[in-house]
Amino acid sequence: MSFQDTLDQLKEFDVNNIDFEKIGVWPWPAKVFVCLLLIAVVFAGTYYLKISDLNLELESVAAQEQTLRGTFEKRSFEAANLDAYKAQMEEMKVTFDSLLSRLPAKTEVPGLLEDIGTRGSESGLTNININFQPDVVAEYYIEVPINISADGGYHDMGGFVSGVAGMPRIVTLHDFSITASKENKTLSMKILAKTYRYKSQEAAK
Repeated sequence: MSFQDTLDQLKEFDVNNIDFEKIGVWPWPAKVFVCLLLIAVVFAGTYYLKISDLNLELESVAAQEQTLRGTFEKRSFEAANLDAYKAQMEEMKVTFDSLLSRLPAKTEVPGLLEDIGTRGSESGLTNININFQPDVVAEYYIEVPINISADGGYHDMGGFVSGVAGMPRIVTLHDFSITASKENKTLSMKILAKTYRYKSQEAAK
């Protein structure tokens, strides 16, 4: 069979004329076409099953690479700034120890009350009454509320508040209440003071 005859057969070949029950007697152009079709189907199936899986795996590996790259950059930055971090931690420790030293121990609280009374007397206040309230326990510290009442002038009270704020131990003032007395033209002040004790410090003792 010449090349021209083969070409003519391919031109005359019609897919609709294929009879799958007589595949053994098909002309060879039909067999070639079916083989090419099968190869294309196998190739497409292989691509879909294998290549698609490889693409998904590649995307997963690429995402992991980005995550690892980010972790590496973060660790590199931390390593490069390790000395600065250590210096900062040391500075924070010094600050914390300084603040901790300003918190009175349990045995020092009565002396703190005397200091508050002294500040009141030095400021010119009279009828000074200082009373403890029940402790309030928090997670890391114990709050010690103290009720204070006193009489005096406006500037006397301002001097007292300023004196308490400047005490070596930490004392915070809350809930001011000032009323005027019609009889002696003085002011009566009620105020809640709070100091704090560090729980871990007491546990260590």
